[in-house]
Amino acid sequence: MSLLEWLRILVIGIVEGVTEWLPVSSTGHMILLDAIWGPSEPEIMTPEFWELFEVVIQLGAILAVVTIFWEKLWPFGKRSRREQVQTIELWKKVIIGCIPAAVLGLLLDDWMDTYLYNAYVVAAMLIVYGIVFILIESVHRGKVFTLEHIEGLTYKTAFLIGCVQVLSLIPGTSRSGVTIIGGILLGCSRTVAAEFTFFLAIPVMFGASGLKLVKYLLEGVSLSGMQIAVTIVGMVVAYAVSMISIQFLMDYVKRHSFKAFGWYRIALGIVVLLFFTLVR
Repeated sequence: MSLLEWLRILVIGIVEGVTEWLPVSSTGHMILLDAIWGPSEPEIMTPEFWELFEVVIQLGAILAVVTIFWEKLWPFGKRSRREQVQTIELWKKVIIGCIPAAVLGLLLDDWMDTYLYNAYVVAAMLIVYGIVFILIESVHRGKVFTLEHIEGLTYKTAFLIGCVQVLSLIPGTSRSGVTIIGGILLGCSRTVAAEFTFFLAIPVMFGASGLKLVKYLLEGVSLSGMQIAVTIVGMVVAYAVSMISIQFLMDYVKRHSFKAFGWYRIALGIVVLLFFTLVR
């Protein structure tokens, strides 16, 4: 495989690691990157493999969440009984929060791929939710949040955040962005909303990657040695970059609002719309 193609793998891993966690839509960036930089070796990088690759490298990003929040996520080991109970309770809330997206995702996966996965839907969602970010932050400016610690998150709030997460099934919405918005509207601080968003991502993205891989293999297509190597490299890069992105976002939300991300989304949505209208 050419050096240029390996460079593309590295770029995609970096983009995944950054945009999966920042509320700017990884899909919006990926669809633009794919359009600008198409695969140069189609005998290896088949369309079917690229569709699989862009989902499976999310596993690298998820492993970064597990690494950073290991102490909060692992209920066993040298921990007090109280801490173990809190962690188990947190996992129950995560599972409850994942149910709405898991059910609708399984039912609508093929339909969404057919009718919603296109540049115009992505551009519209980037712009719409960019505006929503700005409006919500303006309304909530100076507001005291009722939930400052994730241990205080109720099952009801976890489920409602999960219901809001369903909106992220529409490409261009941003899973992290829409769930953070939902958390803020339900009284969570930005830190709690961001943290719970990361935790929700673990089963959601593992499930999405597993579903895509199973569907790929059931179609009778096997992965070549080079395709496996490409996937591993993409996952490793996504993992490394995600470690930095998650830490950045957790520090950022303590001192700033999400308005800057809102403006960025609007700008990116306009770029995607213009590119696919005028260039493609």
